[in-house]
Amino acid sequence: MRIFREKDYDAMSRRAASVIAGEVVHNPSCLLGLATGSTPEGAYKYLVDWYKQGLISFKDVLSVNLDEYVGLAPTHDQSYRYFMQSNLFDHVDIVPEHTRVPDGLTKDAKAFCSEYDAYIRSKGYVDMQLLGIGRNGHIGFNEPDDHFVKETHVVDLAESTIDANARFFATRDDVPKQAISMGIGAIMGAKKVLLCASGEDKADAIYNSVCGPITPKCPGSILQLHKNVVLVADEAALSKLIAAGVEV
Repeated sequence: MRIFREKDYDAMSRRAASVIAGEVVHNPSCLLGLATGSTPEGAYKYLVDWYKQGLISFKDVLSVNLDEYVGLAPTHDQSYRYFMQSNLFDHVDIVPEHTRVPDGLTKDAKAFCSEYDAYIRSKGYVDMQLLGIGRNGHIGFNEPDDHFVKETHVVDLAESTIDANARFFATRDDVPKQAISMGIGAIMGAKKVLLCASGEDKADAIYNSVCGPITPKCPGSILQLHKNVVLVADEAALSKLIAAGVEV
């Protein structure tokens, strides 16, 4: 695992964006695995700025997103499709038909999940998978469990995840209780993983994912088995690694 220690959220975002941009420049028709939430939002802003400056193009890029809430339409302002459109897709030259986000309104979740995995496999898996990490160590919406789930699947969201996401909704009761998430198999199949984290509240999850036992109780720990992981995090998120003497 290669670790980039950055001073703060903005520096983390710029570094993460540079890693993504490097992948796109090196492989213009790459398949990017994308994530949502506050962690990658800053990186997307940098990518949009660089596109507007003519430094990068997404016209041949393909994308698949990690997850989506069950029950939210793509036009809902808290859906992950809406997030991607608002933060990246609507502002760059990516072809709309080249973007895929799980369908939160699917009537046949099992069939949809199988088709999503089949598409990823047909492309030889993702060239670079962007990940954030939850306070409980979840990646995508793969929550702590007694086993790793390989396939794309419907997840019952942990109470801690619902609590963390409640700030985006009018009330906690409005937070969806389920999501469709890419499974561990597709994530681990990626040729490169870019894991990003910011803030002291992510320090435990980062420490456990990097130094703890490999266990489904901390889904991020599975990344210890991946051959090409880049961790970009600010000093607050790395604080427990730094305190433990890990070279970062």
